[in-house]
Amino acid sequence: MLRDRAASAALLIPPLVVVLILGGGWITLLVAVIVGLAANEAFRLLRDAGHPSFSLLGVSIALVVAVGDSIGAGLGSAGLVLAAVAVALAGVGALSRADPAEGLATWATTVFGALYVSLLGFVARLGAVAPALPAEAPLADLGSERAWILLLVLSVWAFDSGAYLGGRRFGRRPFMAHISPRKTLEGVGFGLASAIVASAVLLGLLGQPPIGGIALGTLVAAAAQAGDLAESMLKRAAGAKDSGRLIPGHGGMLDRIDSFLFAAPVVTLYVLAVVR
Repeated sequence: MLRDRAASAALLIPPLVVVLILGGGWITLLVAVIVGLAANEAFRLLRDAGHPSFSLLGVSIALVVAVGDSIGAGLGSAGLVLAAVAVALAGVGALSRADPAEGLATWATTVFGALYVSLLGFVARLGAVAPALPAEAPLADLGSERAWILLLVLSVWAFDSGAYLGGRRFGRRPFMAHISPRKTLEGVGFGLASAIVASAVLLGLLGQPPIGGIALGTLVAAAAQAGDLAESMLKRAAGAKDSGRLIPGHGGMLDRIDSFLFAAPVVTLYVLAVVR
């Protein structure tokens, strides 16, 4: 298992490092590629779970909503408008179903699948709205866009790694066993501690008070865990172990980004509300 996870990291980390170095539109492009792959997997799972949808339309909507704010000036400038258009388009398409009940289910599933995966767009939004770093910050040379996205990525990875290793070594008491039988309270605790430490260290490197890591790390841990469980619920409903076979040892793309789908909006809102 650890060898497979290391192979996954070896595949994913180099492109991420390159994109973070390049910044700007390259980050948006990477988000778009990942969203396209993950959305395709999500709609396949929804279909296998017995929920009809317009999968091609859903994937297209997910892509447009995820990168929508990159064409505007500020959080929500285009994303909300595009989300509204997405709901309307899916509703119009659902009118073609002969059975109104099936039409309603198709409409709801298409919108849900698209907006669910499009949450990854908050990775790019975080970079766009993050305030400038203090000149004396150790990571000031990275710039606010790269630095805050790096904080998001490493904090989520810290939670995931801590939860996995802590649960494997010390896990005894089950947590949400009806959704994910291998989750344990001990694993969640180790993941929480890891996220708090990582967030505190990274906030300090970004010129922010490290004490904020207690709040931010807790938020990241809660969001990342919820994101992981939400995808597990989708897979369990579909009778699937993994969302796909794209990444060795970690299934599909959706398996790899599930924690980020909930954590990216949370970190973005934290930055907007707390960071000056």
